[in-house]
Amino acid sequence: MKKRTREALSPELTPLIDVVFLLLIFFMVSTVFKKDELALLLSLPQTSSGEQSETPQENLVIELSENELAIGGKKIEVEELDAQLKVITDKSRPVDLRIDKGVVYERIVKVLDRLKYYELTNLSLITDQ
Repeated sequence: MKKRTREALSPELTPLIDVVFLLLIFFMVSTVFKKDELALLLSLPQTSSGEQSETPQENLVIELSENELAIGGKKIEVEELDAQLKVITDKSRPVDLRIDKGVVYERIVKVLDRLKYYELTNLSLITDQ
């Protein structure tokens, strides 16, 4: 009697690699790439001259529209502004203000007043070019 030898079965890896690459391409194409984490859609005023500033991650971004307010990409109520600004310990931290064209001047003054109260005076007004 002849002794039978068993052949080791190995799975085909080629289709598996193809599926992995297809999934990788699908997720890369379907992902939304964000430039900045901004919470509000603002219509910023235009400027013809001005400095191009780099926006590092440590800047505090405050967005102000006609009816809403956002800090660091998160919508908050106006009453929560004091609590958000109170916890900032680095008073020299740059603050970027993104203010919509249609915002009433009184709302801007309220936000600037709160920033001055908490001694956050390193301000930049962001515009479109």
